Amino acid sequence: MTNRKIEYIVEGQKLQILSHKATVLDACRCMWDCGTGSVLVVDDEERLTGIFTGRDVVRTLAEGKHAELTPLAEAMTPEPVTIDPDARAVDALRKMNDYGFRHLPVVQSGKILGILTRSSFKGMEIDQLDEEIHLWECIR
Repeated sequence: MTNRKIEYIVEGQKLQILSHKATVLDACRCMWDCGTGSVLVVDDEERLTGIFTGRDVVRTLAEGKHAELTPLAEAMTPEPVTIDPDARAVDALRKMNDYGFRHLPVVQSGKILGILTRSSFKGMEIDQLDEEIHLWECIR
């Protein structure tokens, strides 16, 4: 169970992908309508250029920008860290924990295959990460 590959976790996912030219309002509506916490942002060649999450919404509005006028290119987190679908679930959890991410895109050879959130994982996978963190804290 803890050696589950990411490709099996994201299999069949319906992705929320928007152009970098779409607005913050477009992304917020997409996230609301789809019940997701993020949107993947692509350029004109469909390459992943960023991720837009609830944290980006808050930052954008706090800066006084208008959701209906601000393109995602100006509000997204650019060049997101990604993970390969051949990695194991615990590897993704480790990466998310180490960097403080809530969302982790799955990309292989430039093709977007899915996105992971903490709810993508099983209890045993989370337990394994928690055990690793505890061991590192004991060693330090």
